[in-house]
Amino acid sequence: MQELENKYIDLLVTKCMNFQKTKSVLINYYVENKDFIDKLVERLKEMGISDIYLDEEDPLKYRECLQKTEEEIKKEPYFDKSIWNKYAKKKASFLMIKSEYPHLTEDLDLKKVALASKIALETRQVFYKMQKHNDVPWCIASLPSQEWAQEVFPNEKNAYAKLFELIASFCLLKEKDYLKAWDLLIAQSNKIVKKLNKLQIKKLHYTNKLGTDFKVELSKEALWCGLAQDVKCLVNMPSFEVFTSPLAKTAEGKVYASMPLYYNNQKIAKFYLEFKKGKVVNFEAEEGEEVLKELISSEEGMQYLGEIALVDASSPIAKCHTVLGTTLLDENASCHMALGEGFPECLKGGNDLSNTKLKQKGLNIAKNHVDLMIGTDDLNITAETYDGKKIKIFVDGKFDI
Repeated sequence: MQELENKYIDLLVTKCMNFQKTKSVLINYYVENKDFIDKLVERLKEMGISDIYLDEEDPLKYRECLQKTEEEIKKEPYFDKSIWNKYAKKKASFLMIKSEYPHLTEDLDLKKVALASKIALETRQVFYKMQKHNDVPWCIASLPSQEWAQEVFPNEKNAYAKLFELIASFCLLKEKDYLKAWDLLIAQSNKIVKKLNKLQIKKLHYTNKLGTDFKVELSKEALWCGLAQDVKCLVNMPSFEVFTSPLAKTAEGKVYASMPLYYNNQKIAKFYLEFKKGKVVNFEAEEGEEVLKELISSEEGMQYLGEIALVDASSPIAKCHTVLGTTLLDENASCHMALGEGFPECLKGGNDLSNTKLKQKGLNIAKNHVDLMIGTDDLNITAETYDGKKIKIFVDGKFDI
């Protein structure tokens, strides 16, 4: 495991953190992974990176803070993330090491959980604005927590090590030359992106036996993006998707989730969303319906789509046939779409436009962005192009272009 940890650190600093124009970094992580972070910091210092801010999170402290009144929560320093704005203005590199803590908030007041999340979002708006326009290098990666590992592998004595090894395999760390393996994967992703952009897709129609029957439209100026193009580093580790942002007010039909969604450490499962004129007008969930309601009603922008993403069923995460309980990994096992914020990079010249201009061009504007997994082994997607052709781009869960 130590060898894999060293490789993971090498991968993060080589492919995921861009220090060409900055010598500053902010690392967000959970206290349980402090030993890994200490090794990472040592490596960064060896590279000459001295301005390192460690934004440590503690699940126990988080729960303790949520026992307070709403007024106290609004003033609680633990939820204040304004330091991110300071480092964004320095054009620092941001690394977010995410772990999951199942059941952490399921017995807490949903409104207080949502309030804490809202404060964390609103106190780092400078960072989010710069992140949205690719003005700062950033990456989200995963490390296990003991609780998360035990949830995924309940009968394993060494669940943490097993989950870490699984994440390492998704990150291609077991390949002889893992850095070259990512170069090849990026090249493959870029080929698919070029094919999709050449098609000039106007509309996509999704169907499967789960019940999904859904259409959504794209702008003439829409761009598909892959693993690493304009951004000179991988922003998700691992990542196996190609994605774009649709015209926000065009979604029509029903979409059934193929995997659970974990939002604020709370599970939403066996659910569907129904869209009319782009907006979620109906939904049901067998588990976590109140959480889903809270998510959709949190702001107007969360009622519309900001992203649609394609993931081939040959993805190594898909092939492991395990619900991992974290969006970063589960979204790379399945085609997905996201409620909330759209991506300026998915419109020609979008990175140079204001939110007002982006909205006029049909991009959804929101403060949050939450992915929903919808891919299945029998998912078919037919594209209608701007010159009137109909082309099957996804057949039985795989690319067909």
